[in-house]
Amino acid sequence: MTNETISLLEAGIEANTKDRWRKFNVVNLGSDGDVVIAGDIHGHRRNFERVVSYADLAENPKRHLVLQEIIHGGDEDSYGGCLSYEVLLDAVKLKIVYPDRVHMILANHDTAFINNSEVMKNGKEMNIAMRDAMKRQYGKNFGAVESAVERFLFSQPMGLRCENRIWISHSLPADRYAEKFDFSIFNRQLKISDIVRPNSAYTFTWGRRQSAATLKMFAEKLDVDFLVLGHQVQESGWCSNDNNLVIIDSQHNHGFLIHIDLSKSYSIDSLVRSLIPLAQIA
Repeated sequence: MTNETISLLEAGIEANTKDRWRKFNVVNLGSDGDVVIAGDIHGHRRNFERVVSYADLAENPKRHLVLQEIIHGGDEDSYGGCLSYEVLLDAVKLKIVYPDRVHMILANHDTAFINNSEVMKNGKEMNIAMRDAMKRQYGKNFGAVESAVERFLFSQPMGLRCENRIWISHSLPADRYAEKFDFSIFNRQLKISDIVRPNSAYTFTWGRRQSAATLKMFAEKLDVDFLVLGHQVQESGWCSNDNNLVIIDSQHNHGFLIHIDLSKSYSIDSLVRSLIPLAQIA
């Protein structure tokens, strides 16, 4: 099992790095086809399955699927260990089957796992919970699997830019870090130091409650009209600022995804109308 898991993750790393649409840390999608975007999954297997079922990549050869923040949450083993790495492995399998159409983007719980820094969810330190479950499953080979998971997470792109002027990423820097953000990070190889606080990949995945001015600045710098983000918990499954931002959340029973036609131009209203409740998906 250990060798199979490591081989799977190594193949996933190769698929991430060789994605035909990727240039350094950004995946650039043209005007052909469509894209289904999930919010944070956090180990919610049923919602992951719903997203994959809705995307139906086998029957839609021009469709892309964006996944984010798969780890930390969901099912537990009998000791309370977090089993979300099992959902991650299933997502990696999907990436390998559709290497140029499944895009898994870097998120804050990913950087926390790589750094082994404290990250709390529902009163539990999630890195300890997930690593403990992995130790029980992989035993003396845990270290090799842990390293492969870290390297896979680090190989993910930071965001997607669509030709119809929509940007997709896990988050953006908070206001206090916005002016210091290094935009050159999108056009070079990512370094481990980038995901350490307060460097740019770290702030890019951890920021919350951005002001209208920060959102406007990032939209202009990224040369887009609209921003589709995750990260910020939405009890109703989504929110919008009625201007240039939609936040989606896929980690609970009221979760949503968003489905975008890459050939069409959008307004904020039509973007909101593209939201799909996960509960409606069989």
